[in-house]
Order: sequence, then C-alpha cells, then structure tokens
Amino acid sequence: MSIRYPLATTTWDQAEYDALQRVIASGMFTMGPQVLKFEKDFAAYVGARYAVMVNSGSSANLLMVGALAYAKNSRYAIKPGDEVIVPAVSWATTYYPLHQYGLKLKFVDIDLDTLNFDLEALAQAVTDKTRLIMAVNLLGNPNDFDAIKAIIGDREITLLEDNCESLGAKFHGKQAGTFGLMGSYSTFFSHHMSTMEGGLISTDDEEMYHLLLSMRAHGWTRNLPKLNHIVGEKGDDPFKESFRFVLPGYNVRPLEMSGALGIEQLKKLPGMVAARRENAAKLQRGLADHPKVLIQKEIGESSWFGFSLIIRRGVNMSREQLVSDLVERGFEVRPIVAGNFARNEVVKYFDFEIAGELSNADHLDQNGIFVGNHHYAIDEAINELKSI
Repeated sequence: MSIRYPLATTTWDQAEYDALQRVIASGMFTMGPQVLKFEKDFAAYVGARYAVMVNSGSSANLLMVGALAYAKNSRYAIKPGDEVIVPAVSWATTYYPLHQYGLKLKFVDIDLDTLNFDLEALAQAVTDKTRLIMAVNLLGNPNDFDAIKAIIGDREITLLEDNCESLGAKFHGKQAGTFGLMGSYSTFFSHHMSTMEGGLISTDDEEMYHLLLSMRAHGWTRNLPKLNHIVGEKGDDPFKESFRFVLPGYNVRPLEMSGALGIEQLKKLPGMVAARRENAAKLQRGLADHPKVLIQKEIGESSWFGFSLIIRRGVNMSREQLVSDLVERGFEVRPIVAGNFARNEVVKYFDFEIAGELSNADHLDQNGIFVGNHHYAIDEAINELKSI
C-alpha cells in the first residue's frame, strides 16, 4: 500500500540549498561562524541567555546530564546513585545518559490525556532522595510547569527538560525548553525544523554554558572565554590552550552546514508551528469526543509534533485493527515514541525502580499509535482520520 500521509516531509526550499552552497564555497565545513550565528539566533528565539548546538538531540541530553556531573555549584551537582524521576513514556536517549552517569531512575506514570507526567503520581514519587526531574514535553505538548515547580517547592531538585519533540511550544507564553536549568532540542529531519542531524541545549546559567562548551569538544579549554567557570582564567598562549584538556568530554560538534541550515530554518519556524497548530485545531474539532480513540489534550500551546490516537479503555478494537485500517488508507503509522520504556529489555542494565503503577503507560504501550503532522495544511488526512 502506497503512503499518502507520511510521518515526515522536508521543510526545505531554495533558501536551504543556497545556504549549503555558501558553506561549500567557503571551504569551512567543521563548526564555525554559521554554527555560532545559529546559536545566537536560537537563544534569542527561545528567550534564553545561551544556546549550544550539537550533532543531535540525543547528544544534547547527554551533555545536559554530563554538565551536572562536573558542576562546581553544589545546588546542581549530581553523583552516581542520585535519584532522577523520569516519565515512563519517552525516547531511549532521554534515559541513557542518566544511566550512563550512574543515576537511579524512578519511572513515573503518564497522564493518558496529555501524555506528559501524571502530576499526582509525580508528587507522590518525589522524596528526600530526589535530586533531578527530567520533564519530557511529549509530541509537542509542554508540561504544566506551574504544577511541577509547586511539587519541587524549595527542595534542592534540579529540573531539566527534554524538549526534543516540542520546539516552538509555549506554556503561559514562555517557550518550552526554558523552564528548567537546561533544555534540549532536536533538529533531526522529522522534527519541527531540520538541519539534517542536529540538536541544541538552552540555558540561562553561565556555569552550565561553559561546561557545555567544553564537553561538546573533547573537554578542552579552546572554546571557552578567557574568564570562565571551568579553569577561572585561560592563559594567553593559544598553543597551550588549544590542547588543554580539563573535563572528560566528547566530540559531539555539529557541522557548519547544519548551522547554516538552522539559520534559514529558524526564520520559517514560527510559520511552520502556526500551520501545525491549525491542523491540530481541525483534528480537535473532528475527533475530540470520538467514541473509540483519545487524542492528546493540549497543555498551554502545543507545537503538535504528531497526532496520537489511543484506543479508549473498554472499546472492542485492537491496535492491530487500527493500524491495518490506517495503513490501508495510506497512513504511515508508528508507536507513540517508544511506548512504556520501563518495559523495554534494555532497562535490565539500569539501576531503576517504578513509582506506583504504570497503568496509563501500559495502556498507551499496547493501544497507542501516532501519525504525522506537517508544516502545511493536511485537511484530506484529517478527514480520513475522522472517518475511521
């Protein structure tokens, strides 16, 4: 069966191809001025002091966690064995860096309507051992950050955001990804904007910014300002400072082409998010009270990464039937993110526990699918969904 309604399509036009040609003509392919400009433009767009570009949203999550491991500020520093609360539904690389830095993961159920944290379950899961909460804004939907911050209260718990699926979403007019100490974003092909591969981290904290700059490129001092939170003051000899390694870092630098693409894509992002929201409004009008399936309930202003369809409890329909019907009509279909990740085999390597029950995540895991949303009108696809 041919695909009429794909999960993802290109957001490029001639502007992006011209940007690539300019980089080719410059002969500068590794991280350089185009990446720097995109970082500044992106920080301004989301309303953060700093943005650091990397080669993927997965790497963005890795650097966020890594930065906490080497923070001098004891308010944010983490160590192996510290407890981190995570939602049971997200992508694999939300969890992997937490495991790789030796943290104990505590899985919490999701709300079946919003697909983000079940706030009551989150409140019950937080203990005196909790040092970190990783909030995941799923499928474009921001969390209720007023509620999360009220749960945290005056406890020394750091909030991070995995905002890889929710670029352009807002809560009370503030961009998702900027409510925690740091937030991650993805610019992979299928996401709201595309730099081929790519990701970013935003933060208002200068120490985190310096840690991210160093750890992005080998843990050296080369990319740090002269006065910084890592070594205090750099020396004036570039020969020595260019190869001075001070942190156990990585090489997750982006390409200059990706930075150039990001500059052009960012100009289009508000319009692309607006189009996605228009599509979602039509979907909501058509399927909000559907007797067989649930669609995602918006918190704040979702940027609607895709459209989830979850078979309601008690309905005599299997996911296999739903998938078959959608595929027959030309839809490309996939599970919702990675389903209930606590049920994946890989968690046997984790230090983890489950807070209470994961009944909603289990239901989503067995009865949920999602289809694509796009930066252009998809009335025909929405009408097809309404008719199923």
